[in-house]
Amino acid sequence: MPPVHSSPYFQMDNPAILSLLRPNPGEKNRKSSSGGLLRMFKLFPMLTSGCKMVALLGRPRKPLLKDSATTGTIFGYRKGRVFLAIQDDPHCMPMFVIELPMLTSLLQKEMASDIVRIALESETKTHKKKLLEEFVWAVYCNGRKMGYSIRRKQLSEDELHVMQLLRGVSMGAGVLPGTNEKETADGELTYMRARFERVVGSKDSEALYMINPDGAPGPELSIFFVRTH
Repeated sequence: MPPVHSSPYFQMDNPAILSLLRPNPGEKNRKSSSGGLLRMFKLFPMLTSGCKMVALLGRPRKPLLKDSATTGTIFGYRKGRVFLAIQDDPHCMPMFVIELPMLTSLLQKEMASDIVRIALESETKTHKKKLLEEFVWAVYCNGRKMGYSIRRKQLSEDELHVMQLLRGVSMGAGVLPGTNEKETADGELTYMRARFERVVGSKDSEALYMINPDGAPGPELSIFFVRTH
């Protein structure tokens, strides 16, 4: 199998990211994978407008909900931008929230590849902050630069609304009730929440690897944080 970064979809040549990358799951195993959160998120455009259910997962094949696992939530209105929230505990407020410079519909198209890698890169001249405390991030999706984003200092009403609705939810995907005016203009509010294995490469690099609920042998979604000086 060729190196993981040789694919044109994953042109992440930052050494810090390359050191954290894991091999792709084999093609045979990917085809035999059944279900999964990423697969559910790709089906959102097919959901009816009246659907207000949470699509919860079936029983996993192995115990997945480790105390050390990190919770990650991707959410957004269909016609709006997508948000990323990271929590140590789904019962607590997020330690990191950012509005990514890409539409929810575009992210769903990227998920057609079955593997999605999101990289956030921060340039800074100080060592005083922890990595996830940085504010300005360049955002890449599957090797393509999407633009820049600023980490939220405070959550907006919409973001608080989502966190409150999903309080205590460990993993799942579906459609959430939104505010009437916002929902009418931007479509339905969709979300995907999963547990992630958090790997710290150094004080300037971290990675989150989604724990697959269907037992597939590799991460479908990976999120990288890198700081350059």
